[in-house]
Amino acid sequence: MKLSIVIPAHNEEHRLPPMLEAYASFFSEKYADDAELIVVPNFCDDRTAEVAHAFVERFPMVRVLDDPGSVGKGGAVLLGAQAAVGDWVGFVDADGATPPESFDDLVENIGLDGCIVASRWMAGSTMIPRQPLSRRVASRCFNLMVRMLFGLRLVDTQCGAKLFRREVLRPVMQSMGVTCWAFDVDMLFQTKRLGMSIREIPTVWSDVEGSKIRVVHSSVRMFVALVRLRMFYSPFRCLIPYISRLISLVFRYQKR
Repeated sequence: MKLSIVIPAHNEEHRLPPMLEAYASFFSEKYADDAELIVVPNFCDDRTAEVAHAFVERFPMVRVLDDPGSVGKGGAVLLGAQAAVGDWVGFVDADGATPPESFDDLVENIGLDGCIVASRWMAGSTMIPRQPLSRRVASRCFNLMVRMLFGLRLVDTQCGAKLFRREVLRPVMQSMGVTCWAFDVDMLFQTKRLGMSIREIPTVWSDVEGSKIRVVHSSVRMFVALVRLRMFYSPFRCLIPYISRLISLVFRYQKR
């Protein structure tokens, strides 16, 4: 099989159906039996798994891996990738922000690279609508930290559309240390550490209504996740449990 696309989904009963309809229609027409869509509902308390299963009869290319545990987006991606059989294995968000044509651009442009990522911030990309100033500032500050801490010379590590060669993704998954907030950075960092090339191309991305992201809260968590990840690959790794406890206390205090 040529292509496997993993779709991690947490409480996406409303946004998943139109996204799956678009992806299944596009990729079944272009690749027929040479592609698969693997939906991984994760820790859902809505009908995400049920609406995903409804597509299986209509589109044989759709597979659903029911995972009731809370493994985070990264954990769901890894579960789906482990079950994938395609020569190229990628993942995309369940909200439909990345249209199928844009994901197919990754397939068409991966060439001999080990990994290719969609970028919302490169020249030539399109974001609909334009992001609020707060999100743009948070994104650029995050990207600066990624460059400084991990040496990843990418404009956008967090866009939810990425594609790997299967032979590259296997060792990357075996080397990873996190599955939550810094998952994308860890995956790309491991790709770089293994000496594999990463290509970045502009994409089309739409801000689909229904996002649960809170900019300030999420930015703090992402900052903490980056620092923790950098420590994980440093001589200070032994301090992570103590810092994690301190961080948990701080977040618990903020919720009061």
